Amino acid sequence: MSKPGQRVLVSLRKMIASGELSAGERLFEVSTADLLGVSRTPVRIAFRTLEQEGLLVRFGARGYQVRSVDAHDIAGAIEVRGVLEGLAARQAAERGLSGQAIEQLRECLDQGDALFEKGFVSEADLALYHDLNMRFHQVIIDASGNPAISSALARNAHLPFASVSALAVDCENLSREYRRFNYAHLQHHSVVDALVHGQGARAEAIMREHANATLRYAEIFDSRHSEQVRVITRDASDGS
Repeated sequence: MSKPGQRVLVSLRKMIASGELSAGERLFEVSTADLLGVSRTPVRIAFRTLEQEGLLVRFGARGYQVRSVDAHDIAGAIEVRGVLEGLAARQAAERGLSGQAIEQLRECLDQGDALFEKGFVSEADLALYHDLNMRFHQVIIDASGNPAISSALARNAHLPFASVSALAVDCENLSREYRRFNYAHLQHHSVVDALVHGQGARAEAIMREHANATLRYAEIFDSRHSEQVRVITRDASDGS
């Protein structure tokens, strides 16, 4: 996904998580693009992605509607992901990692170290972290050798904030986001250590805790602290 597309996707996730875009609210491409200062193409792609993630539902032929989501929905979906990824980590540790898998995981660690060692992060840094985080998790899932885990995760990913790709970032408070994502990266180091040493139970516990670290989305993105303007939900344009 392009950088504008990723920015739009993250912004809309934040607005839904915070309640700034309320359940049932209707969204249209033109008004959303105008608000976020982008063309319609990244908005269109973001809408489709958010539909796949269970945050939007189609409304008529041209628009989308914000799905009703509460903290219980988010917590349940993320807890399931933690169980599945924990199982993947345990099975990967018990099977033993290939040399290629170890190299890929260590490359993700090195890239993350470079992002966080300066003591702060930018929006661009977090976009890079999003990509390396997805690669990191996928290597572990593949290393489990269990295709049933991949299938179960794919089904669960359609629930709100359940996908590892569904990172929501508060760009108004990057110092807090630095602490949050740096902590997650330190957990990456710990799980790799457990995997390399064949410590299945430890790897499973770390991965489950790693998923649980995202359970406070609703609190992190409290709508009382949001400064963004609501999306204008009436789209008078007939553009394509």
